[in-house]
Amino acid sequence: MNEQVSFTLRGRNPDVLTCIANLSNDEVFTPPELASRMLDMLAEAWSHDHNGADLWANKSVRFLDPFTKSGVFLREITSRLTLGLAQQMPDLQARVNHILTKQVFGIGITQLTSLLARRSVYCSKHANGAHSIVKGFASDAGNIWFERTEHTWANGKCTFCGASQAALDRGEALETHAYAFIHTDNIKTRMTELFGGDMQFDVIIGNPPYQLNDGGYGTSAAPIYQLFVEQAKALEPRYLSMVIPARWFAGGKGLDEFRESMLADNRLRSIADYLSAADVFPGVGLKGGVCYFLWNRDHPGLCDVSTHFKDWPVSTATRPLMENGADIFIRFNKGLSILKKVVLVETGQSESLLMPEGKRFDRLVSSRKPFALETTFKGRKTKRDGDVLIYQNGGTGYIARDSITAGTELIDKWKIFVGRAAPGTGNRDTYPHRILSTPFIGEPGSICSETYLCICPFDSQIEAESALSYLTCRLTRLLILLHKPSQDTTRKVYTFVPTQEWTKRWTDEDLYAKYGISASEIEFIEKVVRPMDLTSDLFGEVAVGESEDD
Repeated sequence: MNEQVSFTLRGRNPDVLTCIANLSNDEVFTPPELASRMLDMLAEAWSHDHNGADLWANKSVRFLDPFTKSGVFLREITSRLTLGLAQQMPDLQARVNHILTKQVFGIGITQLTSLLARRSVYCSKHANGAHSIVKGFASDAGNIWFERTEHTWANGKCTFCGASQAALDRGEALETHAYAFIHTDNIKTRMTELFGGDMQFDVIIGNPPYQLNDGGYGTSAAPIYQLFVEQAKALEPRYLSMVIPARWFAGGKGLDEFRESMLADNRLRSIADYLSAADVFPGVGLKGGVCYFLWNRDHPGLCDVSTHFKDWPVSTATRPLMENGADIFIRFNKGLSILKKVVLVETGQSESLLMPEGKRFDRLVSSRKPFALETTFKGRKTKRDGDVLIYQNGGTGYIARDSITAGTELIDKWKIFVGRAAPGTGNRDTYPHRILSTPFIGEPGSICSETYLCICPFDSQIEAESALSYLTCRLTRLLILLHKPSQDTTRKVYTFVPTQEWTKRWTDEDLYAKYGISASEIEFIEKVVRPMDLTSDLFGEVAVGESEDD
């Protein structure tokens, strides 16, 4: 066998897998550099758990990428094993045959990606073809399996993945996107059906599809990556590593149970968090960033959390994923230390992040549709007797007081209105963030549509203006960011914000002094949170529609 012909693909300039376009934001190809970082993390954990042993020199370890697209993970694993096993198995052809028939397995997510993966790993779309680098396969597929799988429809949805029948029940000419790995009631039996024998995998690694159309409003889509994580855990590998969107940390439609199970799982030993998805997937618009993690079945413990953003220094900490009193993963390591200082001053204790009801700002924040008016509601342009002013999407209008069916007790109070969605920055995550759209005072005799949330009641203009100044402070908005997974600023995102005395104009200097915020923490806050200018345009900056968290 010619070594130069068979194993020079990775060294080509450029690597072909760095050049292919993504299928969509849902099915994103993994850059080779990211795959290498994830495999380095895996190898380091293996060495730590096995007295310094080299993962790539072990000829019995079995790997699975259950949602392979370009085949980059399988290719990189094969390359490392080829080098690591050289001394044990000097004959290159015998070594490659062993690796690709006994150790490396994949499941294609579509017909196209299965062919691409086989081309990347076997150097031929036919595993048993004349140009394949492996000898011994009886089938074209080799160990990279794909067959068309159908959804199981019930009441317009797939019972396995929740896909919309209207969107994806479209005939044999198009892909079903019914991924085999999650369309089964018994994943262990399914693996035996696909690959034969007792298929116990030591390592499961890859980049799953992220979401599918769920038949909701507009282009509503539901996340499905959590289904792949849960299914992979059910196979009980020694190690599990995936790259997934980071929005599960604090929000996301249908992710509450997944978040709870992940944060309570002390086998989740490492999370590399990228605030901007573009730092991992160049050119991909994916709000909220991405992360990759390592789950270690046999060695539970605290989690190593690292935060990455462009040229910022990497922040690292070893800590529990679920802090006492929190219901989310607190993303920023330094943000967590700041929050603990705030809680300590407000409650006198540091054992829990949960503040007493009377000290929580979120009790002042309304739920969605505080006056039961949709975001599409438009009031009259001219005022009539008995009308109240309504702040609505794009400006103001008027509505008869007696037509208001909810929140009537707030109409004649001083209040603050703030957009239910913060102004976006396209599909990119940029810092510093504004966190909130510009809040403004609502005078007695005013209400709002669903475009805004209502913060109240305040007994005087002085109180309302004091609270308004508090919301413009960077520290306040950092505390909001710690609980904010998307552009939506629902009541829940104010969970970590304490109330204050509404008797003065608040500044960050006041808050930094009150909570003992250090110089390095102030520097962090100012890198993450942008100053807020209350003189900016208050209307027309927010257009609220259905979102992933609705």
